[in-house]
Amino acid sequence: MPDPLQDRIVRLVKTKGPCTGFEILSEVDEDSLLIWKACKSTPQLLVRALGRRYVRLDRHVEGFARLSPSILREFLTYSVVGLADNPGPLEERCAEVTERIHEISAFKFGLARWMVSEIMEEFEDDLSRQHQICFIIAGDIVYEMAHDVPRPEKSTGKLVKGSDIDLVAVVDDALPDSSISRLDEIIYRKKYRMLIDPSLNEEVDYKIKRLALIRDQARFDDFKHMVAIKILQEGMLVYGSEDLFRAVKTTIEENGLVEKLNELEDRAKLFRKKAEESILNDSLDKEQIKEAHLFYSAEEFEEFE
Repeated sequence: MPDPLQDRIVRLVKTKGPCTGFEILSEVDEDSLLIWKACKSTPQLLVRALGRRYVRLDRHVEGFARLSPSILREFLTYSVVGLADNPGPLEERCAEVTERIHEISAFKFGLARWMVSEIMEEFEDDLSRQHQICFIIAGDIVYEMAHDVPRPEKSTGKLVKGSDIDLVAVVDDALPDSSISRLDEIIYRKKYRMLIDPSLNEEVDYKIKRLALIRDQARFDDFKHMVAIKILQEGMLVYGSEDLFRAVKTTIEENGLVEKLNELEDRAKLFRKKAEESILNDSLDKEQIKEAHLFYSAEEFEEFE
């Protein structure tokens, strides 16, 4: 029997051309899970995922390792659905969407660099110049996978402009506690201004760490340590001491953590493959899919519900 939902999506794509998942969702009044399944299982449609998948650690999934973007985020934001028998327009639309994703990522990286340079301009004095400090940026931005889809900020619930800016400020072990406290105050003020400024409306998450703490986290012996190292491993230097940045990367490498993180990524790929198969073959109902966090991640629950 013909599937009415599949037919509606095919007609939509024939009329409007290749669409992102969000565009289909906005036109088709149906559950996002059912739309994804319809697009993936319709022979007339081709779903092209853009960018790359990368490992994220999530205590809510078996083995802690999952891929980001989640299945739903990937479909809505980073996928284009076109006609299988007419790939030309699909390729063109994919190029447009990819270019936009890269533009957003570059903008947010530049915004982070500007933010940190202003922080350091206020922070630096004769004492701080005697010490090594570097700022490392992580998250969607370093993978050129940042988006600007409005989503709720964790502490206030107010909408912010897509991917947050994840920063780790690493300081040498000799920097006094008083200086770290002052740096924390300056960063927090800047973070707050960027959140409330309507022209920016950006969420910034940050940590300040001495190198000694990173050496301790490199034991990789609990979930929090694993997350901390994963963030530092993927991170890029956005400002400050290259020597200190290299010391962070060397600590990770010398403890064999690159290999361990690669193993987690392999595990995450297998988890994603099984999750997609289980959803598509109807071996799990919607409640089981939700409880196992197969379709979207735990932190996306409020956003997508």
